[in-house]
Amino acid sequence: MDPECPSRVVLQRIGDKWTPLIVQALKVGPLRFSALRAAVGGITPKVLTQTLRTLERDGLVSRAVFAEVPVRVEYRLTPLGASLLGPLDAIRDWAESHARKILDARSAFDAAAP
Repeated sequence: MDPECPSRVVLQRIGDKWTPLIVQALKVGPLRFSALRAAVGGITPKVLTQTLRTLERDGLVSRAVFAEVPVRVEYRLTPLGASLLGPLDAIRDWAESHARKILDARSAFDAAAP
């Protein structure tokens, strides 16, 4: 709980809106930008670019550029990024099995609000 603990930075990264979705999309293997954007759905090109750069900086994703015409760029999980799949799968499983309860609780709370 120490505000200076380095784990806070890591928790911010894996707890943001897009990181878990990008990591899950890349578990099938390397993807090009457009395929990754389609797999994630709802993400703008700018936000996808920013998030990929941050994930690359953090060592979770690698970027490979192929000297072709046109240039081909692929993104893939690094071994460190792949090690995040187990925890994210567990969270996704929990979310899928409890989503209905949470939505029902939200509706009940909102209905009781003045």
